[in-house]
Amino acid sequence: MTKDRTNPFTGLMPVLRKEAIHIRRDPMALFFTILIPTMQLFLIGFAINTNVRDIPTAVYDAAHTQESRRLLDRFVNSDDFEIVSRVTSDDELNREIISGRARVGVKIPPDYSRRLLAGETASALILIDGSESSVAGEAMNVANAIALSESLERALSVSVTRRTLPVEARPKVLFNPDMRSANFLIPGMIAVLMQMMTVLLTAIAIVREREKGTLEQLYMTPIKPLGLMVGKIAPYAVVAYTELCLLLFFMRWAFGVPISGSFFLLLLLVTPFILTMLGFGLLISTRAQSYQEATQAAFGTMMPSIFLSGYIFPIDTMPQFFQWVSQIIPTTYLIQIFRGVILRGAELGDLWKQGLILSAMSVVMITIAAARFRKKTG
Repeated sequence: MTKDRTNPFTGLMPVLRKEAIHIRRDPMALFFTILIPTMQLFLIGFAINTNVRDIPTAVYDAAHTQESRRLLDRFVNSDDFEIVSRVTSDDELNREIISGRARVGVKIPPDYSRRLLAGETASALILIDGSESSVAGEAMNVANAIALSESLERALSVSVTRRTLPVEARPKVLFNPDMRSANFLIPGMIAVLMQMMTVLLTAIAIVREREKGTLEQLYMTPIKPLGLMVGKIAPYAVVAYTELCLLLFFMRWAFGVPISGSFFLLLLLVTPFILTMLGFGLLISTRAQSYQEATQAAFGTMMPSIFLSGYIFPIDTMPQFFQWVSQIIPTTYLIQIFRGVILRGAELGDLWKQGLILSAMSVVMITIAAARFRKKTG
């Protein structure tokens, strides 16, 4: 007895067995403890690439000469620009950038070749989407380098000494000319916050009802699962809209980020996203047995949404596999909508695809959640 009392490890094995049983009975905690850091490592190691390449570029070649084609070939061969469309007017060039289909627009004026042959400086206008600061900075630097390289090659190929460079790039940053980080970060941050808030709203609320026993009482009432879904989602959708308006208010008046497009269009396109994430929260609640499990599952969706949605790092720079993954993340489309409407003044005709995809996601998510509730009530 004396020996046991003086042994500091007395009772160690029973405690170890007890804690092992707790861990085994809480697989969700073990899942997030082990796999979330591993997932973060793989996302940062494989998906994140700070080297901007293949920037979607629209071209308006008003000269249609050998000299203009030579300059455009330099843009293509640089591997930093990928020509995705060729347009025939200034309006079409601007629309390509406003819609988000192109991040850079290159315009070669009609007098480009004439000025070169006359020994004057020929300029090329480079329109750059400033809503993504990392892309804008890279595009500006590479465009200037291409123009300088073309100028030096032409200057060395003639014997006449020139006092000015033959080719000049004139970059113009659109939508965010001062390159303010707030204009780039805050709209994307609001999208990420909306995801976290909407998922937590329903996931935690349903789990709390289950813990209190009130959810089982609701199951006993003669109500269809889909009606239960709508009844559960509608009040939280109102809360989500209220929170969105509050965040947009602070974005505009506290951080000075103007809303260039239609505020009502923004609310319209956000609707399917809110329904999707509220439905996803309900889906989490059908599996989570406790408040902690629901919280862990909700926060587990944050990392992919931050790194793979285009919020910080452009999707075009990611490996192809992670680009595919980004297409099934609803926040990807909400960030495109926010930056399109808030920064570029995009219209419904520019963002209807994102709205349609989110609408399809909302129908699928609510249907799956309703099926899960039907299974539990059956």
